[in-house]
Amino acid sequence: MVREFRYRGKTLEELQKMDLKELAMLFESRVRRKILRGLKDNELKFIKKVENAKEGAFIKTHLRDMIILPSFVGKTIGVYNGKEYVPVKIRPEMIGHRLGEFSLTRKVPKHSGPGIGATRSTKHVGRK
Repeated sequence: MVREFRYRGKTLEELQKMDLKELAMLFESRVRRKILRGLKDNELKFIKKVENAKEGAFIKTHLRDMIILPSFVGKTIGVYNGKEYVPVKIRPEMIGHRLGEFSLTRKVPKHSGPGIGATRSTKHVGRK
């Protein structure tokens, strides 16, 4: 049995029908304050761009602090991490989070074993 998604008791369809001020009252305080103080022009422009995007479109952005809204669900957004655009497929569970949370900016270091010259004992070992 597939469980229906709910955010604070509201279904995805109900969330998508709400206006921004109504929706802000469901979010946590930090997100609510950002919305109620008013989103910036570039954020409002990005919301329109996402809502008007066709199915399967890849929308690029540098707005890592943009809040994920219910109208973004199902879209693929390329979030810039300082080097490249990381594709983020928006799912209902991501509502209320920020885009930057899903596009890591630091790579995990991958260390290999020590090689020749790594220690004093291998300093004078001949290299083939």
